[in-house]
Amino acid sequence: TLIAFFTGLVGLQLSHGQAKPVVGPTFNHAAVCVHDLKKSTDFYHTVIELQEVPNPFNDGAHTWFSIGPHLQLHVIQRDCNPTPNKNIHMCFSVATLSQFTAHLDKLSVPYTNLKGDSKEPTLRIDGVKQIYLQDPDGYWIEINDSK
Repeated sequence: TLIAFFTGLVGLQLSHGQAKPVVGPTFNHAAVCVHDLKKSTDFYHTVIELQEVPNPFNDGAHTWFSIGPHLQLHVIQRDCNPTPNKNIHMCFSVATLSQFTAHLDKLSVPYTNLKGDSKEPTLRIDGVKQIYLQDPDGYWIEINDSK
């Protein structure tokens, strides 16, 4: 009976002392509209170090990248008008921020802290260090060392 009891708890979470099923949407992918698919694909693969995954379109207008288990970034070439704003950004965490900034320096990719006045990472109140860079279309990307 204990096995049946614990098996019944799978997929349940406690909320205010009550067990209820975990329901609701789960995040699947993010998409960015780009002007030059090859340039953006090279950036996300070489600079951000994402791994390309197959996409069903095979139309020369889409590249998909893995950004986590069952999560993807869809890079789509279209006629679009990106409006870069640092407050609207994607964020990727890395194991060691200093190794990643050395990688950026080697590739001559500019990056900055949150204020935009230095390459010295911003130290958040929770101890996470972060930097910001822009992709070829100007979208802001945060890189941090959050565990």
